[in-house]
Order: sequence, then C-alpha cells, then structure tokens
Amino acid sequence: QVQLAESGGGLVQPGGSLRLSCSAFGVTLYYYTVGWFRQVPSMERDGVSCISNSVGGTTVADSVKGRFTISRDNAKNTVFLEITNLKPEDWGVYYCAADGPQAPHIALPCRWGAVDFTYWGRGTQVTVSS
Repeated sequence: QVQLAESGGGLVQPGGSLRLSCSAFGVTLYYYTVGWFRQVPSMERDGVSCISNSVGGTTVADSVKGRFTISRDNAKNTVFLEITNLKPEDWGVYYCAADGPQAPHIALPCRWGAVDFTYWGRGTQVTVSS
C-alpha cells in the first residue's frame, strides 16, 4: 500500500524559505511521478510542481517559477519542494501526490490535475506571516 507523508511546513516570515518533504512508505518512489499541490479553504487543490518518474523531468507552475524547486532523493525515497522568497499568498496546505508505478524507461509525464494522481499524503500547513 502506498503511503505518503509530507513534512516541513510551518510558520515563516515573508521572504523566508522552506523545504517540504514527501516521504514514501511501502513503495519505491522512483517509479512514480510526484506532484505538489496547494490548497486553501474553499478552493480546489492547485498543482504547483511535479517531477516525473525515473526520467525525472520537472515542471513548475508559472505563478511560482523561480521560487519553487522540486527534486527527489532516491536514496531517501523522498521528493522535496524547496520554496524560497515566500510570499503571503503561498500560504495553505501543501499535499504531495503520486501516480504510478511505471517502468523506469517509460516516462510517466506530469499532469496538473488532482484527479490524475492516485495516492495522496495528508498535507503540511504553510503559513507566511510577519
């Protein structure tokens, strides 16, 4: 059974940085495409970044390009989302989600829809405030 666990959220001042982690249990995350989504109350989950399976191609939403960086550490079975120069509008619950598995030589492309991901973590809260 695929289990994902996010961590690294918290209260940060504007301009600060965070590194969110998405750790996987029960599966090898290398074979999965992983997305990060942000959700605020009464709104749908919006995709902010994604990293495809073993091939590792990445995408970042235009609205956060230059400040959000996604990466994976296969040895730790973890995908990271690094956020720099945090802005108040970055607040929300950040979820990681996974789609797969897929053989490593076949790319499982990133998609932005929440419905495209099968497995979800419980989220980590990010608050940006001075």
